[in-house]
Amino acid sequence: MKNGKLLEVKDLHKWFELRKFGFVRIGFVRAVDGVTFDLGEGEALAFVGESGCGKSTLARTVLGLYQPTKGEVIFQGQPLTKLGKEYRSQVGYVQQDPYGALPPFMTVRRILEEPLLINKVGHTREERLARIQEVLEEVKLTPVKDFLGKFPHMLSGGQQQRVVLARATILRPKLIVADEPVSMLDASVRVEILKLLRELQTAHDLGVIYITHDLSTIRYFSERIFVMYAAKFVEKAGVRELIHNPLHPYTRALLEAIPDPDPKNAETLKDVPPGEPPSLIRPPDGCRFHPRCASAIAGLCDKEVPPEFEPEPGHLVSCWLYRDGKAS
Repeated sequence: MKNGKLLEVKDLHKWFELRKFGFVRIGFVRAVDGVTFDLGEGEALAFVGESGCGKSTLARTVLGLYQPTKGEVIFQGQPLTKLGKEYRSQVGYVQQDPYGALPPFMTVRRILEEPLLINKVGHTREERLARIQEVLEEVKLTPVKDFLGKFPHMLSGGQQQRVVLARATILRPKLIVADEPVSMLDASVRVEILKLLRELQTAHDLGVIYITHDLSTIRYFSERIFVMYAAKFVEKAGVRELIHNPLHPYTRALLEAIPDPDPKNAETLKDVPPGEPPSLIRPPDGCRFHPRCASAIAGLCDKEVPPEFEPEPGHLVSCWLYRDGKAS
């Protein structure tokens, strides 16, 4: 962290009510179930986990698009509930699907001018155009005049995502939430977009929440990684520490699943956990990973929810294997 805390999330829960025939309540989907973390100014933080673990719901709750069921989100020392509309201008959102995120009937210039008009930035059309040209230069859509009049369908996937980045940063926010920003792009474009996002982060001292299921891209982008499983964080650590010393069995499984261009892999089988992630309507008792864990301790892992242990300084893991400070 550079200059202190930008964002604090305390014991955050987001549950969605399930109803049968529209009026009979049959339960809740516990999409986020007791999450706590903080983000420093200018820091990049990654949320990692398989599809359905709650990453995107957590992001949308931090963005203020969902109201928390329980818990608190604090931005620059103020609860989100007290900030209102002014918070929206301080946070940028980069969606997974760039084409779906851009209105097809608007030109690039109109797409980027809209947030300026809504937030009353720029007194004249010329001032707004100058800001638009500035951000297009920053995201390397040049010559700028060639892109101002284009519609989204006239752009490649990488160019569309650059427009999304430009729109997310045009109000000069303090925080960017990037939800799988490169998963729908060609492999050749992914590193380019991540490098661009890193450049924007450095240039404007942005806090960034980067959401992904692809651990192979994280080492080039984030300072810390939080691993999420079944709506809870199971491990938190610095990037280098987590990649070289994963502690939780689920984290090890994620790292094991990263594609490795080694010819010997054709002759070996990956040791992946059996089964499927649990239902978030009726999650299992105890550790939510225990039904798939080969190291589960009978009578403990299946009964009691593990707290966070700290076997190494700054390396937190929610796993009973580390209740004595090291792996049992």
